[in-house]
Parts: sequence; C-alpha cells; structure tokens
Amino acid sequence: MRENGPVTSATRQPETPASAVPPRLIATDLDGTLLRDDKSVSPRTVAALAAAEEAGVEVFFVTGRPARWMDVVSDHVHGHGLAICGNGAAVVDLHGGPGAHRFVKVRELARENALDAVRLVREAAPGTVYAIEQTYGFYQEPAYPKLHLEIPDTLATAEKLLAPDAPGADEPVLKILAFHPELDPDVFLDVARRALGDRANVTRSSPSALLEISGPGVSKASTLALCCAERGIAPEEVVAFGDMPNDVEMLTWAGQSYAMGNAHPDVLAAASGRTVDNNEDGVAVVIERMLAERR
Repeated sequence: MRENGPVTSATRQPETPASAVPPRLIATDLDGTLLRDDKSVSPRTVAALAAAEEAGVEVFFVTGRPARWMDVVSDHVHGHGLAICGNGAAVVDLHGGPGAHRFVKVRELARENALDAVRLVREAAPGTVYAIEQTYGFYQEPAYPKLHLEIPDTLATAEKLLAPDAPGADEPVLKILAFHPELDPDVFLDVARRALGDRANVTRSSPSALLEISGPGVSKASTLALCCAERGIAPEEVVAFGDMPNDVEMLTWAGQSYAMGNAHPDVLAAASGRTVDNNEDGVAVVIERMLAERR
C-alpha cells in the first residue's frame, strides 16, 4: 500500500498524485464517492463526467451495487454503456435501462465455495445471517434484516438457497451477503477473512457489520484490470476513486487514486491522493483539475 499523503488543505483542493501519463480511464465507486448521501448525482458531477468523456477519457462506474440498482447512474454511462457491478462479479451493459440490462461478463461464486463460506463464517462468528445475490434474483434467510429496499424472492436457510434444486439454481451466484448483529464491522471482516483464507474474496462497503463474499480473486480491481486489458489501457493510465474497504484493491492497482474526504482509514492508506468528500463533489473536483491540466 502507498503511504498517506498530507491532509486536504483548507482551500479544499485535492491532493494530486504526480503522474507523467495522461489518464485514459476514470474508475469511480458510487455510494459514498460519486453519489451524494441522498444518492443523487450533482449537476457539477454530471458535467464533469460528460467533459471527461468528451475529452476521450472513458468513465467506468465500479460498484458493489447489483445491476438492478444502477438506475441512479444509467443516464451517465455515455457511449460504452458498461459498469462493473457486485464488486467485480459482473460487467453490465446498462444501455437498456433499468430492468433491461445485459450481463457482458459474469465471475460467479461457485455454489460449493458459497456453501463452504456460509459454514466457515458461521462457525467463526455464530449469529451470522445471510442473503444470496444472483444475476437477477435476491434470496435471504428469515433472520436477515431489512437492509435493502426490496422484497427477497425466497426466504430460506442459506444452505437451502444454495442447494442444486433451490429457486434460481440455474442463475450464477454473484456474492453472499453476511450480516452480524453484534460484531464491529472491521472485526467481523477480519474474522471472516481469517476463516475463509483464499476460498473466497471478502470485503465490506457498509457502515454496518455487513460483509460481501465473492469468488476467489474476484474484486473491483481484478475485473477492472480485465476491462482495461481488453482496451489496451495500462494501470498507470487509470484514475480511481473510492471510500470503503471494497475499493482498496482498485485504488492500489490504479496509477492515480483518490480517497474521498469521508473515506475509511484503510482507503486513506491505500490511495495515492485525497479529495474532498462525496457531498462536496470530490470526484468532480479532481476531474475538473485533471482536464484543465490537459489543455
């Protein structure tokens, strides 16, 4: 990980990491990063994203959100129409609009790995409850809290939800959501990572003790790297933004990276630069400066 830089100055300008390579792609998280706390995209940010695309810099949304929650930015995907969802578990073409998206790439969590994860995390942290995120379906255990604004397709134990004859058994599993009602979020993350080792990738993006478990090696960074390789874009040509532990790998991989002013300490340690917080349009502030320096 890179060392922390100095804290953002009183003039509220971003700390800019040095780079001799003009950026070709912007990779930005959504919640707590591009989106304000009310889940809106500010007019300033909309204008900055459009200006970047007009200048020939691709913008990729890279989020833990499922594809069905991408309506907040579906009007801003520009020509390529692609977003990385589910912490790297899927690349989605959003051109069809909400409910009509197309999965371009899926990096699933094998059901046998998922069942191992359910067992091992529950053994390490008794009281853990689960939900299952699939390409189109969402399933949860009865005790899983109402953390999401949707009605699950099925209520059952995680073991039954992951069985060969379960509802949606023909759909890939993108990730497991594991919630603990009592543990500190970072403690829970550490416990789960120790329990699972390299059997799965474990991270978190919620302020609560809610973990996101994906297939081995599946992360925002690894899927972004695949998308960039397909376009002939090197890591040093990427500028990334994030605020939570699920952004750490991406921020470390990118040539330039910015932690938001509201970022988790691990993100501050991973990023090569800092900007102001999401409610102050921290992503737009950096993009505006970046484009001004290109002129």
